Amino acid sequence: MTGNSSSSRLDNATLSLFQNTNTSVAISLVYLVVVAINLVGNGFSIWILLFRTSPKTPSIVFMIHLTLTDLALGAALPFQIAYQLQGYQWNLGPNMCSFLTLIFYTNMYCSILTMMAIGIDRYLGIVRPMLFRQIRRRKSMAVVSCFLMWGVVLSVLYPLMTTDLTFYIPELHITTCFDVLKKDMLPNQAAWAAFLFSMVFLLFLFPFCVTVFCYITVIRKLASDSKTAQKKRAIRLAIIVLVVFTFCFAPNNILLMTHTILRLFYEKSAYQAYKLSLCLSCLNSCLDPFIYYFASKDFRQKLRQIVNLHTLSSVDSTKMECKESTLYSPHCTVEGQNREHRKVCLTPSTSQLKEPE
Repeated sequence: MTGNSSSSRLDNATLSLFQNTNTSVAISLVYLVVVAINLVGNGFSIWILLFRTSPKTPSIVFMIHLTLTDLALGAALPFQIAYQLQGYQWNLGPNMCSFLTLIFYTNMYCSILTMMAIGIDRYLGIVRPMLFRQIRRRKSMAVVSCFLMWGVVLSVLYPLMTTDLTFYIPELHITTCFDVLKKDMLPNQAAWAAFLFSMVFLLFLFPFCVTVFCYITVIRKLASDSKTAQKKRAIRLAIIVLVVFTFCFAPNNILLMTHTILRLFYEKSAYQAYKLSLCLSCLNSCLDPFIYYFASKDFRQKLRQIVNLHTLSSVDSTKMECKESTLYSPHCTVEGQNREHRKVCLTPSTSQLKEPE
């Protein structure tokens, strides 16, 4: 987004970016990797969440919502790849440009808000389990929250839905898509300031602060408990979420604010750095399945069953448990005298084992 005037004259830095083949190829390669990991990882995740996980708790609803937005991004990125490999020439018209741009940015900000919602759900379940028990268990509340997220994001991004985001550059004879925005997209600088403030502070900084507070409080709460496994998972989940915020979302939003201020007030540009930061923002869709793994015990158990990683149903693990036991369990039998009286434990299925959330 260069925020240029209504004339077609661009600054040299932006023009050089459009002519830099190496940059466009490098970004396209990153997007190709993201698409492959995104579609495989999130396709597998949505199958587990929709068809193998029950009941649909609020956390599962949030994860389904996050997975669907990630899959939408994975479906939209091939168009961005083709656009860049064709030398930033957009051939699909302004409506398709607006639609795909909206998918790109709604994925980013809906992901941020959904991670905040998952963090709040963890906070309510661990720190305030009794006070918010009824609210937290209502699946309808999670569904309504997802619709509210979309309402907030689409309200902030409304200018992108009502503007022709294509731009013809006569110097290069190309038509770009969302790489050049006119200053008259919004009526005045106050409107630009409100648009920028809403994107950076309302859709990024505020959710980030809430998420950090929730996970720090959860970790402090679990630190005094004896459930070390649960504490380790909570710490890993917090680390993954903070990594996504720090390395995927923060650079893009900071550079967005920096570039827009430079263009509006100083006629300078940081667009090349901002363009590269968009690659980082897409990586979140590859990391989200790890969030599901550490945030949902049901998802964890179903995944272990599918990939044959049952913690207790493995023959090797049960043999070891029986061997280390000092007392003979009534569920253990002797399997043949010619096998040195090896014991095999008949353990229940991992799907029947429940651990605290």
